Amino acid sequence: MSYLTAEQMVAAHKANVETLFGLTQKAFEGVEKLVELNIQVAKTAMVEAADTTKAALSVKDAQELLALQQAMLQPAAEKAAAYGRHVYEITASTNSEVAKVAESQLAEIQSKFTALVDTAVKNAPAGTENAVTLVKSAVAAANNAFETVQKAAKQATDVAEANFQAMTNTAVKATQAQTRARRAA
Repeated sequence: MSYLTAEQMVAAHKANVETLFGLTQKAFEGVEKLVELNIQVAKTAMVEAADTTKAALSVKDAQELLALQQAMLQPAAEKAAAYGRHVYEITASTNSEVAKVAESQLAEIQSKFTALVDTAVKNAPAGTENAVTLVKSAVAAANNAFETVQKAAKQATDVAEANFQAMTNTAVKATQAQTRARRAA
């Protein structure tokens, strides 16, 4: 029967540590992108707050204040929607990269496990054919279940992304319609 050698175990642990550091790096890259986005949003918000304050202080009557308020409403909703999209894109991209690494690692582990089972099956003593068949069947069922879960997770992610985009577009369109209705009134 084939057993793992010390060198194989060290190599496996080394590969796992490298994968962990790679995943950590991807996560930090995602956090870094979010921090950059938030800094840019904060800078822009400060400039816009100063401009809005100056504009509000220069208003001469209530009608002019109402017009100023309406002029700011639509861009604010669009900016909030754009910010949400950016956060979602960064998060989705980071998750996708992590998932690719995880899938690759799991596929490699699955392949090694299958090879180990095949080796054990070849060296199985006579009279254990039923047990061997059962083990092979269980491994095949586990592989199929894993693939089904992976496909379902990808479909759920795609549906969530489509729903997020639709919700964002609907919110922006509703704000635009409301702004147009107020201007017409």
